[in-house]
Amino acid sequence: MRDRRTPELRPEWGDRLVREDYKRDFRERDAQVRDADSWKLERLQYFEEQGSPSREALRRGDWEESLRLLEERRGSLLAIGREDEERRSVFHRVRVIEKPLTEYLQWELHSLRMRAEYGERVRIIRADDLAGAEEFGRLPDLVVLGGRTLFQLLYAETGIPIGAVRYTDRDLVERWENYIKDLYEAGEDVQAYFDREVAHLPPPSTGTE
Repeated sequence: MRDRRTPELRPEWGDRLVREDYKRDFRERDAQVRDADSWKLERLQYFEEQGSPSREALRRGDWEESLRLLEERRGSLLAIGREDEERRSVFHRVRVIEKPLTEYLQWELHSLRMRAEYGERVRIIRADDLAGAEEFGRLPDLVVLGGRTLFQLLYAETGIPIGAVRYTDRDLVERWENYIKDLYEAGEDVQAYFDREVAHLPPPSTGTE
């Protein structure tokens, strides 16, 4: 990663959105993206995914069922990939990983590997490589849509999503997009990481973190 200073991000610079407003606003803005890429930075090591049968199975401790349900998503992932091709838009994701892997991350890496098969560009970066960038605090979880909108994703301490802060200042959006791009360039392809670090792992031992 180039020696790029971590941009500043203050909540008062944006608009706070509760979860339902964020989901609606995200869908509307994402649908308008044409001829531009989007970028996501995932930093937290544990999320409480909402509305995911596979995640629910993981929560119950049923690993095999969780993976089976992930497989059932291939049709929807194919449709998303084709839609992105028509819009000439690629979704890039940078996933920060701490070791040892949490149960959630072991599951998510299976999901991310599958997403990459259908056009999403996913790379992994080690948390250790962010030591300088996180000297004064952990990086936020972010999405940049089409170079126009930056969302800082917000979560409760339990990992449940509670909304986002939306930023639309073009200079701020561009600074963070370039920052995530640098992380992406420094990262490792998700398939290579999965083959080396995840494929051989036994099922998680419990259904709770």
